[in-house]
Amino acid sequence: MKNAEHYGVDPANITVCGDSAGGNLAAAVSQTLAGRSDLPRLRAQVLIYPGLQALDFNLPSYHQNQGVPPLFQERVVFCMLQYLDGNASNLEEVLEGSHIPPDMRLKYRKWVSPDHIPQKFKTRGYKPHKPHEFKAEFFEKAERFCEPNLCPLLAEDAVIQQLPQSFILTCKYDVLRDDGLLYKRRLEDNGVPVTWYHLEDGFHGIISLYDYCGLSFPSGKRGLDRIVKFIKGL
Repeated sequence: MKNAEHYGVDPANITVCGDSAGGNLAAAVSQTLAGRSDLPRLRAQVLIYPGLQALDFNLPSYHQNQGVPPLFQERVVFCMLQYLDGNASNLEEVLEGSHIPPDMRLKYRKWVSPDHIPQKFKTRGYKPHKPHEFKAEFFEKAERFCEPNLCPLLAEDAVIQQLPQSFILTCKYDVLRDDGLLYKRRLEDNGVPVTWYHLEDGFHGIISLYDYCGLSFPSGKRGLDRIVKFIKGL
């Protein structure tokens, strides 16, 4: 970013974008740069069905879409554990919610809770989940699940307030839908301009499948068009 002009890039018009795990990285990068006075301020962030937290893998969208391909509930936990240390042997404990101590779960409930998901998203087959008993022996490994650079949804308000104009895309048939909805709420609560687009007939990865080997979905085209429209309108 310091050398943007050298490469013909306008430093005032830099946008970060990512989908799925890339959406997590884009959000984390935006937060890391938010307080940097030595670098240009980001113009915007585009988060396409991002994964943003690892406290609760039983939010409504996880229950409703746990078996919807291509991203299954268990697969999300597996990938997160692999990212931590390459060991997914505690997958069941994380799925059950045994990896987070009660006091920490209570602390972050203001940001990560089914209570913050609009009721219209909870009408399709959702049953509230009660976390199993906390297993302290696993928390030393899982403690990073509470770090904002891994879970951007847990960043403090002082960081969120400095974030650039944002675009968030979510899909109805996606386990990560509620991560996007919760982050949208946090951004709005902190005065960050947010453009949200929800694909009622969309699923995880649908944007990447647009015109892929002859395979394409109309809703993916609609989502892609909205992303392009947002970026062109900056």
